[in-house]
Amino acid sequence: MKTTRLLAVAMAALVSAGAYAQTADEIIDKHITALGGMDKLKGVSTLVTERSLSVQGMEIPSKTTIVVGKALRSESSVMGNSMIQVVNGTTGWMLRPTMMQGTGEPEDMPADQIKQQIGQLDPFGPLVNYKEKGNKVDLVGKEKVDGKDAYHLKVTTKDGQLVDEYVDANTYLVSKIKMVMNGQDGEMAFSDYKDVDGIKFANTMEIANPQMGTLTMVTTKVTINPKVDEAIFKKPAK
Repeated sequence: MKTTRLLAVAMAALVSAGAYAQTADEIIDKHITALGGMDKLKGVSTLVTERSLSVQGMEIPSKTTIVVGKALRSESSVMGNSMIQVVNGTTGWMLRPTMMQGTGEPEDMPADQIKQQIGQLDPFGPLVNYKEKGNKVDLVGKEKVDGKDAYHLKVTTKDGQLVDEYVDANTYLVSKIKMVMNGQDGEMAFSDYKDVDGIKFANTMEIANPQMGTLTMVTTKVTINPKVDEAIFKKPAK
């Protein structure tokens, strides 16, 4: 009798565990729904995001323009000087002021930096439509992120980059990512998600930088599907 009861308890535990265990695909499906749904996400062809970056008591405004899957231009103003980074297809260029070890003239972007920037051509991350993109996703398990349960998903992108994505177990929105940034291990935390035309965007991003500590970026405006003049992505002649 005792053995029978133990077997019954064990079977019930297994059934319960199976009911609550989730696969990577189930988590990703809920993540897509939390963002706004696949139809909404697929409807985004251009995106302009304006942010403010806090660095050592200084506020640096920035504007990022994306033609999804094709081109990106990020421009910020530092003490009256413009810093520009552009990726157009598989090529890239940038303009750095002399105060930031640049020449003040347009220059080609290094190949490893282009490779990293290309991932930003997709504003919704490597989890959305990951199979179509050629990415691989493995569920590592459930972990704590800032005291909250999160699913740890390890992404291997089509070009071999590794990204650790942490999806909040309650909201199913990404709360943190870990990846190599500019040749160093880096982290980005996402919070204060806000709805823009039915799509959720993180309003606050905190970037852990080993040299400068934690940098905080706050989104001030998001514009979905504005008209974009693609001439802004062309490298100017010197």
